[in-house]
Amino acid sequence: MRILITGGTGLIGTPLSQQLAASGHEVIVLSRNPGKYTLPAGVTAVAWDGRTSSGWAHLADGAGAIINLAGESIGGSGFPPPRWTTARKQRILQSRLDAGQAVTAAVQAAAVKPGVVVQMSGIDYYGNVPGNTAVTETSSKGNGFLSDVTEQWEASTAVVETLGVRRVVLRTGIVLSLDGGALPQTMLPFKFFAGGPLGNGRQWWPWIHLADVIRAMQFLVEHENASGVFNVCAPNPLPEKEFGRVLGQVMARPSLIPAPAFALKLMLGEMAAMVLDGRRAVPTRLQELGFTFQYPEAREALLDLLNH
Repeated sequence: MRILITGGTGLIGTPLSQQLAASGHEVIVLSRNPGKYTLPAGVTAVAWDGRTSSGWAHLADGAGAIINLAGESIGGSGFPPPRWTTARKQRILQSRLDAGQAVTAAVQAAAVKPGVVVQMSGIDYYGNVPGNTAVTETSSKGNGFLSDVTEQWEASTAVVETLGVRRVVLRTGIVLSLDGGALPQTMLPFKFFAGGPLGNGRQWWPWIHLADVIRAMQFLVEHENASGVFNVCAPNPLPEKEFGRVLGQVMARPSLIPAPAFALKLMLGEMAAMVLDGRRAVPTRLQELGFTFQYPEAREALLDLLNH
């Protein structure tokens, strides 16, 4: 099938496009700088402005899937990461709304509608959920900036369902990869023998190995009965303190020096919620459909990543 991917040159989009092409699909990534990237074999790039369906809407006609990953990075890059200023928060939100509206416009214009629209979202939809209660796809929306962003991000493509198009929403957990995301920054203090709990360490971290993200996405694209919201996270989340202990063991480093919540808030401002908030999210619907995880345990996931 022909598969279009917005944000197809990012942390998730690059290996996803490679995997889908290797599986025999025609993969087209939409990029604002198509000549900037070296694409995986079998993947082509088409220019788009990041805001509209101009120049690529015809590709949606008869497509098997559109996967919408596009959006400005929430965490940013570098250490410490850039703060959530008012302007940056608006860019984070608007980039997601623009991409979703562009996808919706392309679907509306297609004579033969795509088979499925896959909409990226985040596990932050549920906000901060203290305690050990399992957070499933039926749990209610939380509070805060990230929760509000994910709600609007998800809604940006909801109209396609009224056109008879199957839609899958991915509430993705903390993606473990050495190429970006939270893991490299989490590892940094451990490299200097200064790792330890963030805040009280009791907040649950719903992590997932990047390889399982890719496998789950392909599974949901190809599974014609899959629709609605899916928590894309490993079945065995850990409290942050325990995750750090396992990471320290894998890195042969101690996990003893805490980073107090007040210090993190002082350094990161509102962004501290990314590491201090938590929820014990579980992938109920994915497992009900028969998806099996290659890395269900954090230790195996981290050993795989750090030993490559």
